[in-house]
Formats: sequence, C-alpha cells, structure tokens
Amino acid sequence: MSDPIEEAGRQWRERGWGDAADGMLAVTSIMRAQAIVLARVDAVLRPLGLTFARYELLQLLSFTREGSLPMTRAGALLQVHPASVTNAVQRLEVAELVTRRPSPSDGRVVVVSITDEGRRVAAKATDSLNSEVFTRPGLPADRVRDLVDVLRELRADAGDLG
Repeated sequence: MSDPIEEAGRQWRERGWGDAADGMLAVTSIMRAQAIVLARVDAVLRPLGLTFARYELLQLLSFTREGSLPMTRAGALLQVHPASVTNAVQRLEVAELVTRRPSPSDGRVVVVSITDEGRRVAAKATDSLNSEVFTRPGLPADRVRDLVDVLRELRADAGDLG
C-alpha cells in the first residue's frame, strides 16, 4: 500500500522544493494524524452529545474544587478564544450540563459551573475515552512518550507552553 503523504514528498523534491519536503511531510502528517484522532474521539463523544471542546470544558470544571470558574479563566486554561468558550458554554447550558451566573464578587465576571448531570456525563465520557482512545492511541506504549516529547518541542517553539 502506498502512502499519499510520502508521494507528496517525492513530488515536492521532484519540483525542486527538497529543502521544504521534510517539513511539508511533518506538517501534513500531523494534520492527517489529527483528523484520525479526532474521528476516534468524536465516535466516543458524539453519543454523549459532546464535542471534544465541550468535553474539555466539563472536565476542567470537574477538576476544580468548587466546580466553577470564571469564563475568562476557563478560556485561558483551555487555550481557546473567548468566543469558543461562550459557544461551548451555551451548548452545555442548553443540555443542562453547566450553568452560568454573574460572579457574586464582581458582576462583570461570568462564572460557569458544572451541574451534577455534567459531572455524570464528564465521568462517563472520560471512562469511554480512557478505554477506547487514550489507552490505545495508535502507537506502541514505548513510542507514545516519544511523540508527546516531540510535540512538546513543537508547542514550545510556537510559544504554547505558557
């Protein structure tokens, strides 16, 4: 079976772009791997009415002592745009998995809180992701840490580590 990404690399080199070929292979491989992983995650979360973004927010809230965070803090911790947090919160609120209210100490701040049902759904989603995706990410166990380390370097180069 031929690899279309390797074929693209061959084409890159043939056209005189050899100095960029390995980088193109890396970026294209990452993009394809993301699509594969996202499809696996979506297959687990979709039956629960969740996307990965909504799951991450629920899980983040479940990790907090009070089950609540200001929406701006949640966005910063999840490294997403405020509009993405607002969208996720709106969808989760409709599903009665979170609630929103003004902060008692500062009415300009909106606090999002996980509901008991949100905790139940987050726990179920985590159990399913752990058993169906996270414990079997598609690489041998000894290579998973290598991948994490390489991707951390990429993230660090982009200033993504905070």
